[in-house]
Amino acid sequence: MVQAVQFCIQNTAQTIDARSLAVYNEAVRNNFQFLKQISTLDKAQAVSLPLPRVGGYLLPICELHLDDAMLISTLSNWRRENAFAYPSRFPVTDEGTLSWLSDRLLKVPDRLLFLVLDKHGYPVGHLGYANCLNDRREMEIDNVVRGVNTAARGIMTEAMEVLLHWAEETIGPCTFHLRVFDDNAHAVNFYRALGFKDTGTIPLRKSIQGEVTTFSPMDAADTTAADKIFLRMEYSPRREAGDHLILTAGPSMSGKELWYVLDAARTGWNNKWGDYIRDFEQAFAQYVGAKYALSTSSCTGALHLALLALGIGPGDEVIVPEITWVATANAVAYVGATPVFADIEADSWCMDPTSFESLITPRTKAVMPVHLYGHPARMDRIMEIAHKHGLRVLEDAAPAIGAECFGRRTGTFGDFAAFSFQGAKLLVTGEGGMLVTSDDNLYQKARVIWDQGRRPGTFWIEQTGYKYKMSNIQAALGLGQIERVEQLIEAKRRIFEWYAEGLGDVAGIRLNYETEWARSIFWMSSIYLDNSVPISRDEMRSRLRARNVDTRPVFPAVSQYPIWPLVQAPQPIADDVGKRAINLPSGVCLKRHEVDYICRSIQAILA
Repeated sequence: MVQAVQFCIQNTAQTIDARSLAVYNEAVRNNFQFLKQISTLDKAQAVSLPLPRVGGYLLPICELHLDDAMLISTLSNWRRENAFAYPSRFPVTDEGTLSWLSDRLLKVPDRLLFLVLDKHGYPVGHLGYANCLNDRREMEIDNVVRGVNTAARGIMTEAMEVLLHWAEETIGPCTFHLRVFDDNAHAVNFYRALGFKDTGTIPLRKSIQGEVTTFSPMDAADTTAADKIFLRMEYSPRREAGDHLILTAGPSMSGKELWYVLDAARTGWNNKWGDYIRDFEQAFAQYVGAKYALSTSSCTGALHLALLALGIGPGDEVIVPEITWVATANAVAYVGATPVFADIEADSWCMDPTSFESLITPRTKAVMPVHLYGHPARMDRIMEIAHKHGLRVLEDAAPAIGAECFGRRTGTFGDFAAFSFQGAKLLVTGEGGMLVTSDDNLYQKARVIWDQGRRPGTFWIEQTGYKYKMSNIQAALGLGQIERVEQLIEAKRRIFEWYAEGLGDVAGIRLNYETEWARSIFWMSSIYLDNSVPISRDEMRSRLRARNVDTRPVFPAVSQYPIWPLVQAPQPIADDVGKRAINLPSGVCLKRHEVDYICRSIQAILA
């Protein structure tokens, strides 16, 4: 989720809705806790954040360090040497540092500190976050200390940049801020060079109790009576785009994924060959709201398994939408059945229930609605029609994990649903998919086919089966991703909001908004060019590419491929959308300034 810094900064009056606030606060708790509970060096190193320019890493301070006497002594020395920068000053001891580390850092849910390691692995400073659980989605930079003057030049600058980048991607705050004494000129200039801007002052009153000196905020705002002044600074960097290609997709990886994959590679064999597969399947089923989940090598394989388990075969017809990836209809062809193509709705771009019902014949055995580009199909009407005609329902939810239709998640309406983890999707495992169902009998049928038709617990083959399994290492990656799914969805939705701000009022363009009955995950933010636009869709894409903006054409009307046994004329709305619509860059790591650049580029092309 590398995209959070400016979307709230640019609109300070913007209301943070309760759902996105809850996701943010949970991201703080989960990510901070995961890093602070580490107790082994190999895990700490696996989740460290690299500093690629100068070499070195940011290593999370964690439970591992509670008995590291040498490090605790080093931290004590740093505190003594930098006492002038702290609002509380007191005699520093190793015992006190250990107590602070245990009680004031590791046990506080919204505090996190990283050691800055040089390229040889020696600690040269630290920095982190504090006071991150709040209703403003605001993260405070805290404890920025360069402890070794001989450290590589620029290491603290890069450490700050990496720290901010990490939080943008994994947490998704609205703003970053910090407090620094206004007379600490070196620190103030350091922060300003990074893009922090002065936003206010906090007058402080000095108090002395024994050997402890404390500077605390004053009740009055009169800075002339202050003993010390905190300068409040917010992160608002100048960022430019256009010097490199902005891609349409790209995943987000956190320390969880990195550690799970490393652990699977080291230990996930023999009697532990399927531990991550089991955990991923269980977590996925629980999130979607299905009873069973079966991991597969692809979403296409999951669709194929589902059709086989449903008994669909030669002579049968399956109705699919005109706008979809070819895999939807290919899976129908794999079982010898005939795909029949329904039109789409003009607003959702998903299967039109009226068109679907008009295509039902005595040979129709199933319907396969697609939750296109992260927007759900109109499942209430589709299920009503399917039940009326006795049809099976298989949801192609490849790009739509977490999308909702009338408050119910996709994947829980039909007999089966299939999801994709291909590298451009919301959740990724490189390649891979998941088949879900809540029907005991259908699950058992699909599982036998998935396992080469084998009688469970034996090598006896009872029927023709297939090898559509996911590896344990892929499942490890998937488990880390599903544990962050709500954060990734919020990132996608923010990206669409940015596009809506930049393109919502542009003549000739219509964004693919979510409908009033749906909650889209906006896997792909997309636009439709109407008849008033003087250039073609392909010319628009070509001109955007010249400006280093990658795009994708929306899928064409797939009925026109020359590979289907049934020849159909293209459905009108699908044909039009397939010729006029564009997928814009939508990867979860996209930043606000990149979206702004894309919007300006589109406006300039249309001017």
